[in-house]
Amino acid sequence: MSISPPYPALPTLSPEGERAIRTTCAYCGVGCGIRARVTGERTVEIAGDPDHPANRGRLCSKGTHLGETVGLEGRLLAPMIAGKRASWDKALDLVAKRFKETIARHGPNSVAFYVSGQLLTEDYYVANKLMKGFIGTANIDTNSRLCMSSAVAGHMRAFGEDVVPATYDDLDAADLFVLVGSNTAWCHPIVYQRIRARCEAGAKLVVIDPRRTETAEEADLHLPLRPGSDVALMNGLLRHCREAGAIDEAYLAAHVAVPQDFWNQLGEGNDLWSVARTCDVPAADLRHFYELFAATPRTVTLFSQGINQSTAGTDQVNAITNLHLATGRIGKPGAAPFSITGQPNAMGGREVGGLASTLAAHMDFAPENRARVQRFWAAPTMAEKPGLKAVDMFRAIGEGRIKALWVMATNPAVSMPDANRVREALAACPFVVVSDVIERTDTGAFAHVRLPAAAWGEKEGTVTGSDRMISRQRALFALPGEAMPDWWIVKEVARRMGWKNAFAYDRPADIWREHCRLSNYDNDGARRFALPGAAQGGNAAYDAMKPFRWGGDRPFADGRFSTGDGRARLVAVAQKAMPEPLVQWPLTLNTGRYRDQWHSMTRTGLAPKLARHREEPLVEVHPDDGARLGLTDGGLARVETPQGDSLYRVAFHAGQRPGELFVPIHWTDRTASGGRTGLLPRPLVDPLSGQPGFKRTPASISAVTPKWRGFLLLAHELAETPRCLWATRVAVPAGVMWEIAGNGDLKTIEALLPKGERIEAQDAARGTRRIAIVAGGRLAGALFVTETGELPPRDWLIAQLSAPDIAPTLLAGRAPGAQIDRGPVICVCFDVGLKTIVAAIRDQSLADVAAIGGALGAGTNCGSCRPALARILTEETSDAA
Repeated sequence: MSISPPYPALPTLSPEGERAIRTTCAYCGVGCGIRARVTGERTVEIAGDPDHPANRGRLCSKGTHLGETVGLEGRLLAPMIAGKRASWDKALDLVAKRFKETIARHGPNSVAFYVSGQLLTEDYYVANKLMKGFIGTANIDTNSRLCMSSAVAGHMRAFGEDVVPATYDDLDAADLFVLVGSNTAWCHPIVYQRIRARCEAGAKLVVIDPRRTETAEEADLHLPLRPGSDVALMNGLLRHCREAGAIDEAYLAAHVAVPQDFWNQLGEGNDLWSVARTCDVPAADLRHFYELFAATPRTVTLFSQGINQSTAGTDQVNAITNLHLATGRIGKPGAAPFSITGQPNAMGGREVGGLASTLAAHMDFAPENRARVQRFWAAPTMAEKPGLKAVDMFRAIGEGRIKALWVMATNPAVSMPDANRVREALAACPFVVVSDVIERTDTGAFAHVRLPAAAWGEKEGTVTGSDRMISRQRALFALPGEAMPDWWIVKEVARRMGWKNAFAYDRPADIWREHCRLSNYDNDGARRFALPGAAQGGNAAYDAMKPFRWGGDRPFADGRFSTGDGRARLVAVAQKAMPEPLVQWPLTLNTGRYRDQWHSMTRTGLAPKLARHREEPLVEVHPDDGARLGLTDGGLARVETPQGDSLYRVAFHAGQRPGELFVPIHWTDRTASGGRTGLLPRPLVDPLSGQPGFKRTPASISAVTPKWRGFLLLAHELAETPRCLWATRVAVPAGVMWEIAGNGDLKTIEALLPKGERIEAQDAARGTRRIAIVAGGRLAGALFVTETGELPPRDWLIAQLSAPDIAPTLLAGRAPGAQIDRGPVICVCFDVGLKTIVAAIRDQSLADVAAIGGALGAGTNCGSCRPALARILTEETSDAA
């Protein structure tokens, strides 16, 4: 088969060897615009687009360093069948054949797609159309189920449609921000900087989070509530608003349906003192928050995973929407509930029906909607009901009910709860297809067929940000190897399954125009999601598309909602009983993201600068718990739950609530022997949204003391993770480093060193061994281990991988003469270390964060390190006093 490019060739380089392309960032749902200047075959300079309304030229640390992630290291560049290279024809024919045979023998419900918020809207649309309209089942779900499906369910209950009723412009008009379950400073830094700018003009910030995060550090008020008590907090606030006369009775009467006993159910258990006990926060702080909210009409409540990732996530969302509807804080400047999403195109997936519980164009499975979509698609076998949501889907695979699975652009063997069971299901599934950009992933290890997909910088299409802003992603580079875009792969399989005319797309613009037409088809305004007619222009218009927001700035400004009677709904929700700690599992485990890493690190793990802030997976523990449980700050510990266990590096953190732990989600079998967080959470879900409850897992922790510890530095990648108790991969310039620890013989680790001239030193008394390998006059590898001695800082040794000469002090691990130790990196954007910052504060008498930025640049780009800078400044001022 002759594969032709699915879109036109890229423009040629300018005489200066560069071209500037406007595109959209690959990471979170903020949807930041980028101006990319391509400087070579696989090199690019990244800058924020000052004309994009989402970010106005700013980028976070991850976006800033996107240029470090566009190489072809670790890429899957050809189709693979049973681990062997195959042609596209053979691979596509096999996928189509096996899916057709499975459907013929076991029915359409025996197959499933599991897709991703990393897909572009056009990719999502084609996959959804194939599964729901032609295969005839709704067994297509997305990893967005894991992060924002409770927001979808809450919006539909309150508004009749999944509409985010806020925009980023509301942040510029608000007088009060309430951040609930969101470490915005780390996870959405560009949004956070708009919040901080407004706070500097006088707005107030309240952070509601069990942890004292970097976001909470700068808040006017932090409420460290007991995990899972959000409904009690919000119901108590709603009761207070009613007693304080802050309910907008006229708005309710005109625009909102209120259940008959709604106000009565707020009476029992929702008084200030009862809520303070349930939430475990001081009553005085709670009263302060309640009074501040009631007195501030222009309030934006932003919520994220701390609300959504709960077995009561939908109720928690509706507790927030109830507040805004009852007080009339919706459809007005600076007043709205605002769900901020974690993935670049979670919103686009919602628009085209990427969730098993919805149809395309914001329609559900009501008979008239099914008939409408079937007519539009001329679909032969329309799905009759919602399909299996993510957790149920993988349970069905494990039980043998689903016999063919296609995973696109995601890694469920890492990200799903109770990941051991997910792996068992994948291993038992008769036919697994994985489309991915990466050759070796934890999920790909179970694939019978692997298909090479295009990555960011190679794709053409659209994404939708958290505030409904649609932006173009544009290709910067030619498709490498035999990689192809996801929409092309899906449509080729669909055509081989017999539906050639329905999937006769030549380029993403064809899909986009169909998506636009469906959004308006038989839509008399009942659904707010309707793409403008201008968006349906020709190929040139698609190529030149500027960012635009569907639904307008305030889709509910007229007080009309997407329900049968046009009225929004207050939804009666009640706080569930808070369980007592279990004897075997006395601690509560929380999970989340790190500032400079992204999902399972297939992209950010390539960037050495992004590895500096948090090099290893840490379990954060309150110091009192650490002392009580015999843990050592910087030591190792095993976190265990009823589902599994994993090893972490211990970090004492006074911002943790006693009795609670926090671990990151990013590490995989490919990057660590521990830190496998997906093994730990229970597969328990919200009954309405199907979203798993990642945030409150019963757990225990115990110290682990290895015999030796050290690090392995290499100029080349390893095929496998080193086999020892603890091994964590850290990207470094010109190579890779593994932090290691173990109990056994070092021979297996030594065997990983390359061949070359060997320089070695030992100290038997301390159990210290240092080995350096020199090849071609350059450092090719080094192994430093010790039982009781000290290990040198890593920076100088890492630099030796690219040094032209071998230093005589190589085994000392330091440069000859005096050294400058800059300390751990605080500002990744400008590579500024802690000791550099402290020295500048002392030597230059720096008095505020702005002064630090002026002196060192730290905090002046994405701003996500500003809370840390403020804390350092406070500590230094305190020490000086």
